[in-house]
Amino acid sequence: MTDPHYSLFYVFHFYLFGVIALASALAFVTRTSPVPAALWLVNTMFSLAALFVMLDAQFIGVMQVLVYAGAIMVVFLFVVMLLNLGHPSELAHPRGKWWKLAAGLVGLGLLSEIMVIARAKLPQQLIVPRDFNEQQLQKLNAVGTIAEPLFRDYPLAFELTSVLLLVAIAGAVVLARGRAAGAR
Repeated sequence: MTDPHYSLFYVFHFYLFGVIALASALAFVTRTSPVPAALWLVNTMFSLAALFVMLDAQFIGVMQVLVYAGAIMVVFLFVVMLLNLGHPSELAHPRGKWWKLAAGLVGLGLLSEIMVIARAKLPQQLIVPRDFNEQQLQKLNAVGTIAEPLFRDYPLAFELTSVLLLVAIAGAVVLARGRAAGAR
């Protein structure tokens, strides 16, 4: 681990995957067609998974690929194809130019929130205790380390997230049916 070639190798790949993740995220945001945007998002997820693996968080890296790049993107593409959005040139921008200004203001507001949260003290539940030793970590294993607080301390947030995803899919189905009924 103290080998300078290992250090150079690590730093090179860290920056490589970081640049790929940032470029893919930028490509995702700037696409007008939803399917290529989804593919750029998958590329971003794979790059983030590689970064997690480099940080010795293999479980989180694998979950990044399985859950986000796999399952969530399949649901996303299913909803896009269910809505049948068509070609981007056929879609008109119903909003004027003021929506860009509003989006910029919302972005600045969110950035200021992140800065306030970053400077605030974290709740005690989010901080790993200093007396948390290696023996306790081995007893829990990687899945237990993540699953125990998730299902014991934060079950409401976990369940609300699943309900939110279900409502989003149901909303997409209702929108698709309404659009199909109007096209007849």
